Amino acid sequence: MRPLRDWLHEYALSHSNPTNKIVHFICVPLIYFTVMAFLYCVPLYTFSGGFTLTLAHVAFVLISIYYLMLSVPLAIGMILYSIICLLASMGIQAASGGYLGYISLAIFCTAWVFQFWGHGVEGKKPSFFKDLQFLLIGPMWVLKSVLWKVGVNVS
Repeated sequence: MRPLRDWLHEYALSHSNPTNKIVHFICVPLIYFTVMAFLYCVPLYTFSGGFTLTLAHVAFVLISIYYLMLSVPLAIGMILYSIICLLASMGIQAASGGYLGYISLAIFCTAWVFQFWGHGVEGKKPSFFKDLQFLLIGPMWVLKSVLWKVGVNVS
């Protein structure tokens, strides 16, 4: 498996423009949330106690394993963010009367418009055009960058 530092270095090469960085710091977490929210809308099994297992729960486990293989400290942060995304999905689904998918779609599309605009400003293609794994590396890059800015250095 390719080391995380290599993934993050390559990702950073197409995310060096300050405007594009700001766009990514906002939009990458939003896109991650909306994907988890879309997956939350797909029920798989409802247990007798009322808990419904969704595709988001399965994705959460698989993504967490992937992140743990790359970096335990960053994986912990991503796992916490994923839990926040799942809880927010539950809350929005309940509060909106079942419109989580539509709300997520609006946020998802808007965030991607800004992402592509940011890459236009940068003058470089999005990393995931080269390798789809960058769709999972982007959130770790944002997390590591934010942690570094507040004085926490994780590897």
